[in-house]
Amino acid sequence: MTMPSFRRSQRSQGRMAGFTLIEVMIVVVAIGILAAIAYPTYRDSVLKGRRAEARAALTEFMQQQERYMTQQGTYKAVSLGDTSAAFKTWSGDSGAAAASYLMKAEACQAGIALALCVKLTAVPRRADPIGDLWITSTGEKGCTDSSKGVCWK
Repeated sequence: MTMPSFRRSQRSQGRMAGFTLIEVMIVVVAIGILAAIAYPTYRDSVLKGRRAEARAALTEFMQQQERYMTQQGTYKAVSLGDTSAAFKTWSGDSGAAAASYLMKAEACQAGIALALCVKLTAVPRRADPIGDLWITSTGEKGCTDSSKGVCWK
């Protein structure tokens, strides 16, 4: 039986395994480039998701208003984010406090009775480049900045 030689392991201890500074810097730069590309794309996807949620909430709100119209003969005015209203006036399922958009209902134009036309508006709680989304009982749809062409798409 021979004993293992410790000289061999002592020789290999002089050389340490690991990363050099240049290798670490290359990895950091690569992660930075990926993050610079991925973060704006992620942010745009989140905005699109919030807008879709707001459009669905506006459609649901309009259905509630139409139901109210058939029962009462007029639409109901609702102030922005009114949680005491009989209608859901926010987007999402998490409640008004966590909603991305708050909604209101008003006459389509000044001087026009609520019995004739109602305009529902979803106002973002966080910055959104297109601004408010809106829909009317006559079927018109739009947003504050319609030049971007992404209001109801």
